[in-house]
Amino acid sequence: MELTLLPDGIYERVISDELGKVLDEASKEEQIWKETETVDSQEGARYLSDYAGRLIHCCLKEIADQDEEGSTALSKELHLVNDLIRLLSKRMETLGEGHTVSREDFLLTQLKRRQNTLKEIILERPLSGLSHSTLFTNSKKDVSLVTELQREIQSADRIDLLVSFIKYSGYIMIRPYLQEFTRHGGKLRVLTTTYMGATDPKAVAELGALPNTEVRISYNVKETRLHAKAYIFYRSSGFSSAYVGSSNLSHAAIADGLEWNMKITQQDMPLVMEKIHTTFDTYWHSDEFQDFSEKDRPYLEDAIDAERGRGKKEGSALSYAFRIRPYPYQEQILDALQAERQIHHRTRNLVVAATGTGKTAIAAFDYARFAKNRNKETRLLFVAHREEILTQSLSAFRQVLQDPGFGELSVGSFKAKRADHLFISIQTFQHQRLWEKLDSHYYDMIIVDEFHHAAAPSYQKLLSYFKPRILLGLTATPERMDGKDILSYFDGHMAAEIRLSEAIERRLLVPFHYFGVEDPIDLSHVAWSKGQYETDELIHLYARDHTAEIRANAILRALTRYTSDLRDVKGIGFCVGIQHAEFMARFFTKAGIPSLALSGDTPDEVRRKAAADLASGRLTFLFVVDIFNEGVDIPAVNTVLFLRPTNSLTIFLQQLGRGLRLFEGKDCLTVLDFVAQANRKYDFASRLFALMGTRNLSIRREVQLGFPHAPKGCCIQLEKVAQQRILENINSQLKGLSYYLETIRELYEITGSVPTLAEFFKASGIDPHLFYNGKRTYTRLLMKAGLIEEREESLEEKVLMRAYPALLSLDSPHWISYLKENLKAPQRPTTILDREYAAMLYHTLLSKDLEALGIISPEALILSLSHWHPFIKELEAFLTMQENALSFLPQSPGVLYPCALEVYCHYTRNQIFAALGYDHPSSIREGVKFLTPEKSFAVTHPTDVFLVTLNKSDRDFSETTRYEDYSIDRMTFHWQSQSTTTPHSKTGQRYERLCREKEKAGYILLFVRENKKDAYGGTQSYTFLGRVSIERLQGSQPMTAILKLALPLSAGLLTETDASGVL
Repeated sequence: MELTLLPDGIYERVISDELGKVLDEASKEEQIWKETETVDSQEGARYLSDYAGRLIHCCLKEIADQDEEGSTALSKELHLVNDLIRLLSKRMETLGEGHTVSREDFLLTQLKRRQNTLKEIILERPLSGLSHSTLFTNSKKDVSLVTELQREIQSADRIDLLVSFIKYSGYIMIRPYLQEFTRHGGKLRVLTTTYMGATDPKAVAELGALPNTEVRISYNVKETRLHAKAYIFYRSSGFSSAYVGSSNLSHAAIADGLEWNMKITQQDMPLVMEKIHTTFDTYWHSDEFQDFSEKDRPYLEDAIDAERGRGKKEGSALSYAFRIRPYPYQEQILDALQAERQIHHRTRNLVVAATGTGKTAIAAFDYARFAKNRNKETRLLFVAHREEILTQSLSAFRQVLQDPGFGELSVGSFKAKRADHLFISIQTFQHQRLWEKLDSHYYDMIIVDEFHHAAAPSYQKLLSYFKPRILLGLTATPERMDGKDILSYFDGHMAAEIRLSEAIERRLLVPFHYFGVEDPIDLSHVAWSKGQYETDELIHLYARDHTAEIRANAILRALTRYTSDLRDVKGIGFCVGIQHAEFMARFFTKAGIPSLALSGDTPDEVRRKAAADLASGRLTFLFVVDIFNEGVDIPAVNTVLFLRPTNSLTIFLQQLGRGLRLFEGKDCLTVLDFVAQANRKYDFASRLFALMGTRNLSIRREVQLGFPHAPKGCCIQLEKVAQQRILENINSQLKGLSYYLETIRELYEITGSVPTLAEFFKASGIDPHLFYNGKRTYTRLLMKAGLIEEREESLEEKVLMRAYPALLSLDSPHWISYLKENLKAPQRPTTILDREYAAMLYHTLLSKDLEALGIISPEALILSLSHWHPFIKELEAFLTMQENALSFLPQSPGVLYPCALEVYCHYTRNQIFAALGYDHPSSIREGVKFLTPEKSFAVTHPTDVFLVTLNKSDRDFSETTRYEDYSIDRMTFHWQSQSTTTPHSKTGQRYERLCREKEKAGYILLFVRENKKDAYGGTQSYTFLGRVSIERLQGSQPMTAILKLALPLSAGLLTETDASGVL
């Protein structure tokens, strides 16, 4: 092979010995630069099989080409293939015998069980075949898509249709074939929407009336956003096919329109076919689609009329037709509120969420759950400062509760007759002096919307007089411009925050295009105090010094670079002080961009006029200080400039949220964030994590790769210099000791006292996962900083230091409680449950250093821990910190033996098997384990343990293993056994028995994790999903099981375990 045959570019090519020699020689001579990769075994199987397949095809084609008549070629091809099969059979026992091919008519094209008929039934075959994918373009030379669909229907066993809309003109072209298909027992599922009002209700009604047919419809088209089109034909023979492309079910789309549709076959694209099947199933089980039957036709017609602009009258059939369910991100908030009250006993709760993300719906769901649990009359007071908010909130409550008569308004011209479910303005509350008419305990729940207003005097009587069982505050802006702290009403604690990413993906907010732009100003030498830059120095650089104009010009150039037309911009620039804001407004106005500076001191009427002028286009920019991150909404804003560094993540998100409101004609928010050479204590990573919406990813890798996992519809781009600066900042925080010493000393100077562990992490913003890397402890940091007496490093410290990474996932309240109690007053573990807890800790701490201390049993560890001074104090503080972070309610696994494991909690492999009474957890490497009472001190019933890693490859994205194990819906999980398991093997027969007899035959416990490694490079722990039973079992090597969970997946877990990424 010659080097000239390899053009420059990117590859995914297996390096043969011949190619390797050429590349090595060229590298030595410095002719080329190359990059190679060692893939893991999962990915290797795919690449090597593809490589071998190409070589085999090349050899077989050569045999065929040498024999033009074809008289001997086929037998030679068979001979070669059989030689290869025999070689593989000798090497691999799993292949077995009988795979060689002896006959020349080796292609099976049809098989049908004989029936009492004189004539054989010949099934119609698609003209495009069953084994090779192809593209349909509706050209004259193509096979007709509609006739091919008709043929596919006739030979399918099951059919799924996914289309945005269904026209009668399209349905009628395949109607007789679907009628025949369903009449003979074929199962048909149809997903569609009311998008654009394009669907014909008659077509849907006729489809729904077919036998063996289910139809589900999305009426919430603004948030479902279904534009996919797929026609999927399943065949038990293994020759399934699907058509995916641009054609909805209309005459124009499937008959004569210029449409592109890809036919995908199971034979040559099995992974894509599996993805299609998995994704459809996920959509099918999504709450966003509603079952359709003939009785629902009026609702469908109403929804289509509304989309067609014919209007939907108040109180129409659709208004309360369907029960509203919380979105997953809202459900996570509800779970966090439940944990706040039941675990932490905090009943004054603050929820922070950007405007437009459904705060009121969360409050309504929270009230509904609270009232249901009380099972008696639950009085509600809902307070807001505007009539519009109260009217919308009452409507939301009525829809959630499915009660059009719920609640009354008391605002403006509305006079309430009853007070038990009252939606009242704060002005009316004051005017009516409600506190003089009602007992202080009259209301069970009080909800205050826009709680940032509650620091005002008008709210004080409300908050001081009434004593509800629950006080719920809702706000988008917990940090007020006047400095008043609303968190004091909630014991300094925020119950929950909505992540922007999910709200954006649900189209409740517009997507953002975030650009990290090089800032020409160097801030690395600006004084840093109390966690932020000195304001006066920043103002000097940004507004007074010669650097101000240099920077303003750079900002203007960036704005031109990243916006299509400055005349369409409606922007807000967040500044460090009024002088900075006024300078920027003057500079932009002089450049022909009408702008105005505003601050907290600007009169209200001026601010209102400025907001109106910005919305109308008379102004292009408002440069602001301490406003527009609180209380003022201009939905038309489509550009945000971050012109000042802020280390407050809350303020950053508030300011970002100002531009994310939905507005007609606004498809995204453009965000320009100016990245300077910064003080290394400045925290870039947290704001990037916030933009990503998850901490399950390595932020350093995301920066390096260009943010491939940005929220759906969003874009995060960093200019080259900005990227380099952010990576340097992240790396400096990863390096460790000197950074942490500076931070701890600074905190000590600010507070005058030694920070507790929790204070250290909260005040500094340092991620515990970065700090606890197995090489440091907080106690040693305090010693190095000179804040406590230094001692020599001990074996006890080494043991704990190495164990902390495995304890970071600790979120089991009962285990935490056991450990805290035994650190204070050690008790010999005598009960089975206590032995399990002790064993879990022992196998977490187990190391040579622990053995060197003479501790060789869980009991010995528990009895000695309290003497490990001073490091045991840190462990106590660590456990308290983990306990305070609990944001969900674990459940009991419901097995008939004592079990320390709690459903929804996280555990390492060693902790799992230690809790199940297995003496040598570290010896277990496989993903399945069968435990019996003979192998365990805890298990009294046969128990199968399934450990599932969803992404089995080490790569960020693996098509080969992504669709083996995944959740189908909240109660159902798709699982594959090990590749060697057959129905006739001992393990396979046990699974068959578990499928038939369920828990009479034993238990199955399911544990799931997303990846092998977490975002910080450590081993990722497993989430315990509880008991499962096998509903269906099929296949061989591997066997595939449909598992039914005993407890439903939480919203967060459903999102993590869903293979399609749409739930």
